[in-house]
Amino acid sequence: MPLSSAAGALLVPLALLPIGPPAAAQGPTGTPGPAGAAGAAVAPGIDRVVDTRFDRADGFVPARAITHAPDLVPYGSRVRVTVGRAAGHTSVTLELAGVAGAHEFPAHVHTGHCGSDPASSGPHYQQVAGSDAADNEVRMTVRTAPDGSGTASATVPWEFRPDEAHSLVLHAGTPAGPHAAADRAACVDVDF
Repeated sequence: MPLSSAAGALLVPLALLPIGPPAAAQGPTGTPGPAGAAGAAVAPGIDRVVDTRFDRADGFVPARAITHAPDLVPYGSRVRVTVGRAAGHTSVTLELAGVAGAHEFPAHVHTGHCGSDPASSGPHYQQVAGSDAADNEVRMTVRTAPDGSGTASATVPWEFRPDEAHSLVLHAGTPAGPHAAADRAACVDVDF
């Protein structure tokens, strides 16, 4: 039996559905998110915001944030990455909600895009290749509260080279259970 308006069904072609979060996006903790999440004006100094939920890497619709360790970063947990640039410096803030509680997640910017293979995100982005200087990479550690929420940020004295940094990776950290601390637990596509 075909669907009809009498049955209360509304058929909308997938191509007409909006992509991305609504303009009044909510942050990982449920607070109102910045308008920039959906393409509206972004606060001064804020260059990019990614506000989304972690999902499977092999879903029908490609996910912006994927998890490789659902025991640490469950499907549906929230992430927000905010990137700001000013006076030749770059700040990256990472907010998580609904992930493993009382946990430490090291996070770094990587060169590749997220994919079903954790290695797809490539190596850490380095401003000067091979340098061990502390400010040569964006490095931070998110220490989550017992409820699985946490925030970390890092500022470096440079701006990313165009088209060379594409993701933020959460490593398994500690305690990691069956995972090695350096394992890639989750990945967020952010074109820095």
